[in-house]
Amino acid sequence: MTESTTDALHALARQHLPAEIAERWIGLLRPALGLEKATDPAAGAAVGRLGGLPELPENEEWPVWEGHGPLSFIASLDCAALPSAALDIAVPADGTLAFFFFDGQLDDGRAAVSPYDPDSWAAARVLYVPAGVHLVERPAPQGIRPYPEVRLTARVETTAPYLWHPVVYREFAPMRDDHPLWDEDFREALWDLPGAGHCIGGHADPAQDDVESEVACGALGNPPFNDPRINEEALRWVLLAQFGSDDDAGMMWGDCGSLYWLIRPEDLAARRFDRAMFTWQCS
Repeated sequence: MTESTTDALHALARQHLPAEIAERWIGLLRPALGLEKATDPAAGAAVGRLGGLPELPENEEWPVWEGHGPLSFIASLDCAALPSAALDIAVPADGTLAFFFFDGQLDDGRAAVSPYDPDSWAAARVLYVPAGVHLVERPAPQGIRPYPEVRLTARVETTAPYLWHPVVYREFAPMRDDHPLWDEDFREALWDLPGAGHCIGGHADPAQDDVESEVACGALGNPPFNDPRINEEALRWVLLAQFGSDDDAGMMWGDCGSLYWLIRPEDLAARRFDRAMFTWQCS
């Protein structure tokens, strides 16, 4: 973990929270791989890229949302180049992960993509290609404008949970309205820290509410929002990848929002990326 993110979060907690609460909150921090533009060749080898054209197996069809059209290529990651041993999720040690999303190019954004709508789940895909499979660069389908390519490097970071995440409620229940975690000074200090942007693993950086509960609602068939199963199901999902809006790649998700892919740990271990779920948020 980088000293910058780890030390900043530890210091923030110990400055603003009672000692016992601070240490318990620190125990909820999780490692992530922050992804940023590769601007200096000496800063480290590229681990993937945003945009450009994807490389896919010759027999792999370009992902399509039936009735709507082809998805846009968002990003790819070289799993062998990722320092994934630092993570607490089982990202593949080799092979390639490719992310696709129906971004509205073909319909001016009219089709809604949401975890609450099973008919839209095909609008976001994660493809995993094992090592050793021959890959071929694929041209974009008609009507799809590829995003400018931005090569990415990775660094290990420490991430904090959203303050209203079910994992926080589980750790500190029962939480009164005057709980120290909801103190205004602590919340503002936490929000003043840089956001996650693009990352693999760790805690998601939501623009609105916790993304785990959104996919949990979809996985459960959209029960009432006060259904206790939602919190239980949300705890079963972890962030696989987050890709924020990016000027260099020409990506803007709503109002400076982010795309999120989540997966259950057992599906990640089994390489069942077809079971990953997607949501997106903007401010």
